[in-house]
Amino acid sequence: MRETTGKAGSPAFWRPQLGSIAVSILTALYLLALTNRSFWSKGWLYLDGRPTTFFSIAIGIACLYIALCVAVSLKYVMKPIFILLILASAAGAWFMDRYGVIIDMEMIRNAAETNSAEAGHLITPGFVLHMLVYGVLPAALLLWVRVRHHTFFWKLRANLVVILPALVIALVAGLSHARVYAATVRAHHDWFETLNPFVPLATAVQFAAGQSADRNVVATPLGTDARVSDGPVTGRKPRLMVVVAGETARAANFSLGGYGRETNPELKTKDIFYFGDTTSCGTATAVSLPCMFSVYTRADYSHRRGLETENLLDVLAHAGIAVEWWDNNTGSKKIAARVRERSLVGGGNPRDCSGGECRDQVLLDALDAWIGSVKADTVLVLHQIGSHGPSYWLRYPEAFRRFRPDCRSAEFSDCTREEIVNAYDNTIAYTDHILAGVIDRLQKAEGSLDVSMLYMSDHGESLGEFGLYLHGAPYMIAPGEQTHVPFVLWLGKDAKAAYSGACLDAETAKPQSHDTLFHTVLGMMRVETRVRDPALDLLSACRRGAVS
Repeated sequence: MRETTGKAGSPAFWRPQLGSIAVSILTALYLLALTNRSFWSKGWLYLDGRPTTFFSIAIGIACLYIALCVAVSLKYVMKPIFILLILASAAGAWFMDRYGVIIDMEMIRNAAETNSAEAGHLITPGFVLHMLVYGVLPAALLLWVRVRHHTFFWKLRANLVVILPALVIALVAGLSHARVYAATVRAHHDWFETLNPFVPLATAVQFAAGQSADRNVVATPLGTDARVSDGPVTGRKPRLMVVVAGETARAANFSLGGYGRETNPELKTKDIFYFGDTTSCGTATAVSLPCMFSVYTRADYSHRRGLETENLLDVLAHAGIAVEWWDNNTGSKKIAARVRERSLVGGGNPRDCSGGECRDQVLLDALDAWIGSVKADTVLVLHQIGSHGPSYWLRYPEAFRRFRPDCRSAEFSDCTREEIVNAYDNTIAYTDHILAGVIDRLQKAEGSLDVSMLYMSDHGESLGEFGLYLHGAPYMIAPGEQTHVPFVLWLGKDAKAAYSGACLDAETAKPQSHDTLFHTVLGMMRVETRVRDPALDLLSACRRGAVS
């Protein structure tokens, strides 16, 4: 360290002075040691706590981090790069350590497509404090330190003296237990995805590059041959089908499926069909929602394919059916890009709306004002906010605080797991009330309309199982709590007359998935088109007087 002086030669302030290599090594070790708890804990667990194997890979990764940091220790760019790494690593560590999430491509996509209100629930006092301690403070220390740089060729030689041995040691460490590491990574794909911050940052760069290409995608027309099999609305009632796209509801907490608590007291009194073994297309809205409405099955779906192809709403429109999307969430993810999309978040009743969000009562209020105007075959999609966390308590009114004490904080560390589950169960009970409300309104319109309702949640939610909270886990390792979703079907008297009740009851016991939504809705609306697959229309076999 040395003392600096002002212009007049008097002492001003002192700053520690370190060489660029020393600063690089300290930064690398800081990132690895203090912002990678998830990576190290998973490694110790997956390697069965074998010290030699564990410490060998620890040394190898440390050498790689050092080599990478030394390689970018260039004057003028070194500090900005290291500060970015520190801040990104601190933020990533918070979400991975606290919620058990994996920051993969789809998690980044989901974050990119959220809104400020939803994101705000994650910026808790705990997160701010964490960022100050693990991000801002070390970044400030880095700014304070005076870094010594040398001439280019001297620096090149000195850096190579560090980088080359570090890479050799990393290679030897990796090869020393190569079979064990390879087998562990194959069995546990999530391990290296938590290596902070380089893997998340590399994924973010890949996402950004893909976003640029996505802007120029034009959807290919789909189902332009579509038509309603029984023709225009003459001599029959117009069909009105309400498709409710649920949010973050998991099947495990639906009493319709056997959950011990009564979370579906209203739906159980309705004449519904509940499909208790239904799997989602993804574990986050940005994946599941577009996939649900696409013609592709989960095995064939990709984000790009979804953008490049028109979806269910477009095919319905080609058939001459009126289509609307009402949103009480973060938008339709471009599903409704070519039909009428209406956001209910901004203009809702203050009783149910605050902070840029509304409870799902706004959907029922809008339905009350609209349903009497329906004169043609219509499909209405209601996109719920449902059970979106972590602020579960904001999703239901005081009257639905049935399970207490309920967590009243977005900071899960402020609550017990029982309180978190109580709050979540209250959201499910409120969704039960909303769905029953939709059915009540459709029943009142049966005199003039042929009505039906289909509800599917986009994905589930983890509530502490296996140390995981929220959702968005990579699908191949996602627990059932995130992939098993509730699926409810209600048919009005005219719609139900077209099907065998016994056959439908039998279908509820079979495994179902998001793959069926596209084809089932087309079938229920009597839309004929080459792109409809009767085998994926779960009601096709139960239709009276029709082969499908």
